[in-house]
Amino acid sequence: MTPLVGRAHTRGVTTLSLDAAGTRNALSAALVGELAAALADCGEDPGVRAVVLTHTGTTFCAGADLRDPPDPDALVALLRQIVELPRPVVARVTGHVRAGGLGLLAACDITAAATAATFAFTEVRIGVAPAVISLPVIPRADPRALARYYLTGERFDPAEAVRLGLLTATADDVDEALAPVLDGLRRSAPEALAETKRLLTARVLETFDREAAELTALSARLFSSDRAREGMTAFLEKRDAAWVV
Repeated sequence: MTPLVGRAHTRGVTTLSLDAAGTRNALSAALVGELAAALADCGEDPGVRAVVLTHTGTTFCAGADLRDPPDPDALVALLRQIVELPRPVVARVTGHVRAGGLGLLAACDITAAATAATFAFTEVRIGVAPAVISLPVIPRADPRALARYYLTGERFDPAEAVRLGLLTATADDVDEALAPVLDGLRRSAPEALAETKRLLTARVLETFDREAAELTALSARLFSSDRAREGMTAFLEKRDAAWVV
């Protein structure tokens, strides 16, 4: 089978690329499994100073694959794995990010996107809620600004994503913006990076410990509901859901 996650390594930095452009890098069970395995390898390799998470195609991640969704427990484990990885994880985004893709983004330590990128929490429009991805999103985002986009599913741009706390930076040339970041990580002691990341992620992990079971159950319940089936069918058929007024 063709790998769904590409790997490259240069001067201590491993780049993992979501490479399922045909499904807009949607989080299928297979993609989640491959990404988890790749991250585990990075965490065990002493030659990896940092990880860059990026993508092929025009979409960083379209959210859950509605035809082959991952188990909610597996998605929680993947998000926690990114947060807990003893290497900084840097998101490099040049395309669009939707729903579960924003969970990946929020789990990363440093995030940068090109100015052409767009973002949206689209869950409410298919009859579910951004449950599992809230584990990394809510501790890191501005709650008042987040409420608007959680509740409406509206698109927003990279400048707004920076204001929300979901992005570290945005630039026309995302690689140019990340060059000093990666240089700084290469100049930092590996043990110091791991301990500093532990300080920064402590509150996020507290949220996982406290709320993961409840939000996983909520996600499973909502995705199996009649309302979600209508919403997902409408999305796949490119029509308005029955509740649209």
